[in-house]
Amino acid sequence: MRDRPHSGTRSRVAVSIVAALTAALVAPGAAPAYAADDTERPTAPGPITVVAVDTTWIELSWTPSTDNVGVVRYPVSARFEDVGAAYSTDTTSIRITGLRPSRTYTFSVAAVDAAGNQSLSNPTLRLTMPPGDDQAPSAPGQPVAYDVAATLVWLRWAHSTENVALDRYEVFRVDAGGTLTRVSEVYQYPPGRNSTQISGLTPDTTYTFVVQARDEAGHLSPLSAPVTVTTLPPPPSCAVRSVVRQWSDGFVAHLVVENTGSTTVDGWTMTWRFWASQKLNGLWGAEVVDRPVNSYLRVRNARYNAVIPPGGTVSLGVVATGTQLPEEVTLNGGVCVVAEE
Repeated sequence: MRDRPHSGTRSRVAVSIVAALTAALVAPGAAPAYAADDTERPTAPGPITVVAVDTTWIELSWTPSTDNVGVVRYPVSARFEDVGAAYSTDTTSIRITGLRPSRTYTFSVAAVDAAGNQSLSNPTLRLTMPPGDDQAPSAPGQPVAYDVAATLVWLRWAHSTENVALDRYEVFRVDAGGTLTRVSEVYQYPPGRNSTQISGLTPDTTYTFVVQARDEAGHLSPLSAPVTVTTLPPPPSCAVRSVVRQWSDGFVAHLVVENTGSTTVDGWTMTWRFWASQKLNGLWGAEVVDRPVNSYLRVRNARYNAVIPPGGTVSLGVVATGTQLPEEVTLNGGVCVVAEE
């Protein structure tokens, strides 16, 4: 007669089977099966408290969230203006490094449970880091004027050097008596921009501009060397006639542009409609400058035809692919009307 298993033995066997099934159903590192049925979000963490802070790092803590199953992590964000970074911790504190002195950051914390339910963020903490910069930037390079037109000019300059981080460049117009009038601000988020457009200027007028750098601690650089530039005369009035021979995917066009104004044009640029997909196969009477936007082509005078007296004309020839013919022709920024045949 065989012995029957003791009741305690049966209990231990049952527990082992349940444990084995549980281990088989829940992969290592995965959330328990019951977490999939959890739809309740955790409560928001408590207010954020600053434990310690220096010029480039901060340590934060907060009161833990509560959840019907259990909180598994706390996502943390640090945002400066429109740039942010995300962090995560499974405790109720975090040390964030790599911050910048004197910057004002907004910190927020949320809670996430095993099912992925996320709490609302607690009230955010807005804090300005301690200043760690006692050195002003160097003077920017002397501005260079380019793309000068009748009412606007572009300026670019060499970057300042800065021991921590630049905040912006400020561009000033130097008025009579040396008075400075700020006409543009070039922020360095993201860093790298060192050019700007100055618009609203008066045609055929001389201006002087300087540039100054400001770092994130508010220190100002010396002023750059000045640049003096004279805007172009008002755009000339003009008319254009065109003769076009076209085929299925290309054309040859002969343009005759007339100066219909009362002032001589001495040096000119022209633009006209030209798709990005088109290829310029030939051009005479002008030289290519660039494509200021993807749907236009810009050209300038050749050495022999820079001057167009009142009533005078200039002729150009174009060979190109595509079906977009030269239209919306401009002469030194002035839109040319289509001449009557």
